[in-house]
Amino acid sequence: MFNLKQLSSALAMGTVTMALAGAATAAELGDTDETIKLAISEWTGQHITTHIAGEVLRTMGYDVEYITAGNYPQFTALGDGDLHATLEVWSNNTGDIYPKMKQEGSIVDIGPLGLTTREGWLYPIHMEEECPGLPDWTALVECQQTLVTADTFPKGRILAYPADWGTRSADIIDSMGLDYTAVPAGSEGALVAELRSADTRKSPLVMMFWGPHWVFAEVEVGWVSLPEYEPACESDPSWGPNPDATGDCGVEAPETMKVAWSGFEDKWPAAWEFLSAYQMDTAEQEAMMKAIDQDGEPVEDVVAAWVENNASTWKPWVDAATQ
Repeated sequence: MFNLKQLSSALAMGTVTMALAGAATAAELGDTDETIKLAISEWTGQHITTHIAGEVLRTMGYDVEYITAGNYPQFTALGDGDLHATLEVWSNNTGDIYPKMKQEGSIVDIGPLGLTTREGWLYPIHMEEECPGLPDWTALVECQQTLVTADTFPKGRILAYPADWGTRSADIIDSMGLDYTAVPAGSEGALVAELRSADTRKSPLVMMFWGPHWVFAEVEVGWVSLPEYEPACESDPSWGPNPDATGDCGVEAPETMKVAWSGFEDKWPAAWEFLSAYQMDTAEQEAMMKAIDQDGEPVEDVVAAWVENNASTWKPWVDAATQ
């Protein structure tokens, strides 16, 4: 998919930039003397989404900088104008700060990214032999001892997202009244490594995860069937299996959103129009994630090859933004 041999250093040498730099006037482009700062978060898919957008913005004549930012701290930086956009925000992993800052008007939605998503607890498929009754969540009650570890004894262990991604697993455990502990992973890479290891060693594992992700091409998994998400489960204790708690349900299928500093559209009108149109194809993102995370290709090379080979996809977005 990624013909890197055919890819010269077009982006580094600026040949694509020169080809399209005249597509819009300075007034339409806005303040090209100021760098657009794009947030980089902790997962590979977000890196791909952000770098593709950034490299296309460079073809339009913008200077772009990628800034590493935590999933929650990025919103404060966006509100202050220290960052200008974050391009893959998962709606159910934003905490309270995102809706609060949107209401205040310090950050604004650019629009949906378009990924087909899934999120919840999953397990390597051999767990259905060790924990009969899966994928139904009640099986976790019966096979709790199978998932006890030295660190969590006497409770079972559910591998959770990195600590700064929020407490979703712990919240579900508490709401469902399960005798488990949510143990944060160190990173996306740590989550993937443990899933692959459990699959190879046939060891017990239940973990929070999401799709799209390249690992599903390698590891067969099942998804725990928690009670289907309903808005009522967040506010009505009588809804769901635990009459004394809210949140006793599965995870709502998240939306992926592009978010910006409130001054972005006025400062860079054409960039705003491009980012509004910009969409990420799920299958293409998964293929690029595999190239990076499994095959060891640098994200810059994979993205550059995509930009080189997919002008028919992104150039209409640029043309619509600048003409």
